Amino acid sequence: MSNPDDNELIRLRREKLDALRSRGIDPFGGRYPVMHWARGLAERLAEAGEEELKGFGPVSLAGRVVAMRHHGKTCFAHLMDQTGRIQLYARADQLGDEFARFVELDTGDFIGVTGEMFRTRTGELTVAVKTFTFLAKSLRPLPEKWHGLKDVETRYRQRYVDLIVNPEAREVFRLRARLIRAMRAFFDARGFLEVETPMMQPIPGGAIARPFKTHHNALGMDLYLRIAPELYLKRLVVGGLERVYEINRNFRNEGTSTLHNPEFTTLEFYQAYADYTDLMELTEALFVELAQTLRGSLGVAWGEHSIDLKPPWRRLAFFDGLSEALGIRVAPDTEVAIVARAAAARGIVHDGAAAWKLWKDVFETLVEPTLVQPTFVVDFPTELSPLARRKRDNPLLVDRFELFIARHEMANAYSELNDPVDQLARFREQAALQARGDDEAHWLDEDYVRALEYGMPPTAGEGIGIDRLLMMFANQPSIREAILFPLLRPEGGRAGGPDEAGEAEGEPGR
Repeated sequence: MSNPDDNELIRLRREKLDALRSRGIDPFGGRYPVMHWARGLAERLAEAGEEELKGFGPVSLAGRVVAMRHHGKTCFAHLMDQTGRIQLYARADQLGDEFARFVELDTGDFIGVTGEMFRTRTGELTVAVKTFTFLAKSLRPLPEKWHGLKDVETRYRQRYVDLIVNPEAREVFRLRARLIRAMRAFFDARGFLEVETPMMQPIPGGAIARPFKTHHNALGMDLYLRIAPELYLKRLVVGGLERVYEINRNFRNEGTSTLHNPEFTTLEFYQAYADYTDLMELTEALFVELAQTLRGSLGVAWGEHSIDLKPPWRRLAFFDGLSEALGIRVAPDTEVAIVARAAAARGIVHDGAAAWKLWKDVFETLVEPTLVQPTFVVDFPTELSPLARRKRDNPLLVDRFELFIARHEMANAYSELNDPVDQLARFREQAALQARGDDEAHWLDEDYVRALEYGMPPTAGEGIGIDRLLMMFANQPSIREAILFPLLRPEGGRAGGPDEAGEAEGEPGR
């Protein structure tokens, strides 16, 4: 929210801007020879004594002034660069006429400084400023009591300010970069090839979700932002790239919540000659390596939960979960009316739609809230998995799992359907749903069927939501804390808070 004093403060800063120009100083200057970083100096000189500091030589840093304290003819300041903060000490007898200009600096201004290292009487590592160069004027004051703001939406809208004044936010996104590097290293070490697939697609496929639509003027054709890269990645397996992965952006035209953003990031990977049981073991190994790399422990705190990532993780069959929740035995061929009565006794009303819709509602309402420790939910009904391979011993089920941690879906995987005849039949079933008005039904992709007709080896594939994974490792309650620029309503738009409830985007990346 804007501060009522902001206009006056901005006016005063603009006067300083004009004063700089009148003195021939460019208030938005050019390059500066940065030779040192705040954190590097702190680490290099952490144990340095007075003699070592004197012999260290001049340093040259640049960054944003984030604090100023005047003491007559001396001035302390804190300079922040991308690695951290370091204290500056300026003296009138050292800077001469430039000292007055130094004390006129505002918090938020960028400067470059050269100087010598020393420690204050309190032991703080400090740069004694010899020279300074003005690099950029800040015309808006930084928030003084940012952590006291209750309007978290302002933090998301003005992420640039959040990153300036909130070191915890900066650490979340540094952790995100480390997370993605570690995921790449894990798959590269196992012979997977990183690839890129189209983000604009003529047929949106790979998930049950509503796409965003756009139009290509030169080709005169409608295109859709991808809801998942799945069908393109499996085309690559057909082409002989037997282990592939992509760290990708997906887009789903659905609601927002603390767990959902219309634009989100996933890891999706495929392994030939494997099935979904292989991917359970691979997923456990991946999460263990990430936890050790990022946190140094298999114990992770996420909100009110203490998560133990030590494998093996629990396996829970989909219909066993329904049976436990409803207190009756539920199977794919159980009469819908029987399930509906048991669900109604627990507050879930069945509208007479297909059985799979009732199963899905019961699972999401009664089963998911119980899945705190890592749990693979396995063996889903075929109706909920149009791209998964049927189980050999029960064609009403498919070889699929979803991973849940702290009641949140984290991953979705299955043994891929590689029978082109079965795939075409399922596409046609989905097309019939689409014709009846289901705008989330899977589209018929004839070229993908043609690819399967050339032959795809037995393959398993998985999608993992990177934003949610970061939420867990950074112990964050909202996906907006894991995305630098989450989607929000236009500023001043119609009512709706930053965590407005909405439809979920089906599965992470699948």
